[in-house]
Amino acid sequence: MMDKIEKIEEQISGLREKLKNHELYYHLSEVRDIKIFMEKHVYAVWDFMSLLKALQQQLTCVSVPWKPSSNAKTARFINEIVLGEESDLNGKGLPKSHFEMYIDAMDEVGASSKKVQELVNSVNSMQEITECLNNSCLKKAEREFLEFTFKIIETKETHKIAAAFTFGREDLIPDMFIAIIEKSNNNQDNKFPQLTYYLNRHIELDGDEHGPLSLEMIAELCGNNENKWNDVLEVSIEALEKRISLWDEIANEIKLRQKTYNIA
Repeated sequence: MMDKIEKIEEQISGLREKLKNHELYYHLSEVRDIKIFMEKHVYAVWDFMSLLKALQQQLTCVSVPWKPSSNAKTARFINEIVLGEESDLNGKGLPKSHFEMYIDAMDEVGASSKKVQELVNSVNSMQEITECLNNSCLKKAEREFLEFTFKIIETKETHKIAAAFTFGREDLIPDMFIAIIEKSNNNQDNKFPQLTYYLNRHIELDGDEHGPLSLEMIAELCGNNENKWNDVLEVSIEALEKRISLWDEIANEIKLRQKTYNIA
């Protein structure tokens, strides 16, 4: 099955390279730029947990009476990620979700988390997602990024959710975050310890442990079903395109701020 994984990785390599070398990273030169980035990227931090929880619901047993999962290795993998994402240890050794750690990092650099907190608090069920997004003050790329995530979750097709999780998020995170850390550290002398800690945790977990196991999960879910493999490719491409659109929007906003600031 790994030959099919390699084929997908080859077909999405252009999009991955576009993300890895996106101009956004080169504009993260001041605290104000980091603020803009975090205020928009935080939505991707939040909705990632919904992708993960959807996988946990389908690949592990979260109901009673309990029954063994069909694949204990995959169940363990998902539960390990949930443990890390939902209750990791922050830089002070205190249990916190990665979303909450990111909010703390936003506070550290002076970025506002008001909008994302309002959105999170307003959504109580999947049935409310569309209405809440439509009523929010999100920009186009932010809203479409979230809409895509929940559209995939609503299919309840595990291989599609796993594709968005793996190729659109989990397998991609190390490349993206390494680029951000390199840029921010070069220009800010590591003034953002909580953000740096958050990013390094993802690099450590996703690059060394989670990434390879997520690929095994895809292979198991698709098996010899060509339709599922085609679905995985289609979802992966769209997930990457949504991320690129989000990155484009953030980069444009940062460039506009820099231009306005320079004129002033």
